[in-house]
Amino acid sequence: MKSICAIEGVEAAGIKEGKYGLALIRAEGTAAGVFTSNLVRAAPVELMMERIRRGRLGGVIANSGCANAHTGRRGLDDAAAMAALGAGALGVDEREVGVASTGVIGRYLDLPRIERQAGAISGSLARTDAAETAAARAIMTTDLVEKHALVVGEGFSVGGICKGSGMIAPNMGTMLAFLYTDAAIEQPILSAALRLAADRTFNRVVVDGDTSTNDVAFLTATGAAGRVDANEFEKALEACCRSLAVQIAADGEGATRLIEVVVTGAPEEEDAAAVARTIVGSPLVKTAVYGEDPNWGRVIAAAGRAGVEFDPYGASLSIGEGEGAVPLVTKGEIVVDLARAKAQMSGKRVVFTLDLGAGEGEATAWGCDLTERYVEINGKYTT
Repeated sequence: MKSICAIEGVEAAGIKEGKYGLALIRAEGTAAGVFTSNLVRAAPVELMMERIRRGRLGGVIANSGCANAHTGRRGLDDAAAMAALGAGALGVDEREVGVASTGVIGRYLDLPRIERQAGAISGSLARTDAAETAAARAIMTTDLVEKHALVVGEGFSVGGICKGSGMIAPNMGTMLAFLYTDAAIEQPILSAALRLAADRTFNRVVVDGDTSTNDVAFLTATGAAGRVDANEFEKALEACCRSLAVQIAADGEGATRLIEVVVTGAPEEEDAAAVARTIVGSPLVKTAVYGEDPNWGRVIAAAGRAGVEFDPYGASLSIGEGEGAVPLVTKGEIVVDLARAKAQMSGKRVVFTLDLGAGEGEATAWGCDLTERYVEINGKYTT
């Protein structure tokens, strides 16, 4: 099994009808969630920020095609009604149903459609690859591929599915992530682990610099595998989230290349993260990668506006990995071989490593190139 359905106690189902889809996931246990930082929060986000305080989920209902965002009182009522529909389909308490939506902002949910879809697939809940794939596809919008991850630890597993392709920026993006583990983890530890993992993974992905209204990641621990080492669980959860985050970046709208920026030598980890996010989010860096143009000056310039203190003439930058890495700048000295640097940009993944020479902080961020296709997709998104 690919990921979530490999976790004991997790069943999934999904349906996709054009732009409109619905996913159901049944799994009961201790739960936590993280949400968008956008002031404009979708109705399901508002609902779940309150309900997740119960610390338990029995299942998830998620729709695509309509974000149910900026929909006022009706939107909140609709989100609650959607939870009730999910409860009926899953056979759980509606207060313990996670609700998530993705799609166009400023439109109301088609509850009759959701009710029909929930009824159509409720009998199809299963622990199979096919069921999981159907659920992952159901929540896709402009995504080209479904996204799965599974990390096997010592006596336990962590798995997840997610969607995300555009409107992706730090502090989460237009992403829905549903994560599961069979480890028995106390809720405070589960919540802290999810916040840390999200900060180091989902919050370090930049496709286009826009922070969504609908971002949510739910984590449910079924407890079927019993208690495990908390540190080992945190590592496995972060690895699972990192895999999903990289998949989001690689599937960015119109993207042809994944960009990975590794920053070392920063005063603190958060400083390194700020620099890495700024570089990977730079339209000038993104377009240079698309054109296979080793314009390393754009990388250095972006680092300089990240709000982190470092000596530009003490920094070193390279492109590529391992023995094949090509130095561009070494402690402020220009050493670039443009032909070799350009050759490093021809693949599907382009890696920049920047050593600020200002401390021990390290962080990695991910993004994608910026192409004409991105404009085509978003210029006609609602029509």
